[in-house]
Amino acid sequence: MPTRAVYPSDVSDEEWAFVAPYLSLLPPTAPQRTHPLREVFNGLRWVVRTGSPWRYLPHDLPPWAAVYQQTQRWLRAGVFEAVVDDLRALLRELGGRRRVPTAMVLDARTLRSTPESGARAGHDAFKKTRGAKVHAAVDTLGHLLALAVTPASAQERDAVGALATQVAAHVGEPVHVAFVDEGYRGPQAADAARAHGLRLDVVKLPAARHGFVLLPRRWVVERTFAWLSRFRRLAKDYERLPETLAGLHFVAFACLLLTRTATALGLGP
Repeated sequence: MPTRAVYPSDVSDEEWAFVAPYLSLLPPTAPQRTHPLREVFNGLRWVVRTGSPWRYLPHDLPPWAAVYQQTQRWLRAGVFEAVVDDLRALLRELGGRRRVPTAMVLDARTLRSTPESGARAGHDAFKKTRGAKVHAAVDTLGHLLALAVTPASAQERDAVGALATQVAAHVGEPVHVAFVDEGYRGPQAADAARAHGLRLDVVKLPAARHGFVLLPRRWVVERTFAWLSRFRRLAKDYERLPETLAGLHFVAFACLLLTRTATALGLGP
């Protein structure tokens, strides 16, 4: 535990025991390590949870440059994708399900651009905003499988192939069906899905509806976006690189699943 005052975003002892092996890209005795790895991870969690700029990290955490540089190393190594993959499989087993899902749900949300990300932003005509579109694939529990970032001008159907490729890499076994909304209709999306042995099942709105309608299957991905919106760094597209934005979504989801796994196993307070 840190000797400073504890922040709500700090990793618990139980969570750290699980995640530390994934984060240790170098041996603990590596001479270039001058800050405790746990405190660097706490700094990253603080930024993602609060939405603060890197340079505004509190002084009792490691320097912002050290946290940022180590974060980039973790993102390039795919550390948080691995954490999410393993925790997702564990939670599925604890819930009495197969480790590997056979169905998933696809959807996208648009994040408004900022001066940092404006150069790669696109215009979402439907949402009437300029920014990035985050395409997500989740299992039927709402746990993240894959994620892609495009300009907001891209259509949902454009990311089907990229998401299917990522899911195949993360899951290791075929996922047979993807539940989608009507934005994924058309031969382009169907062909991209079919190339990966995937069938798109379009969940339609009822013909007679009044106000908000909770769609079968489809609601789980909306809940996933709601979970991610609690991490204020993901409220807008603050990142210069789309890879960083995608990686921070996996950081946030790793934080969520670490807490849920500790709770499911009866660990912690």
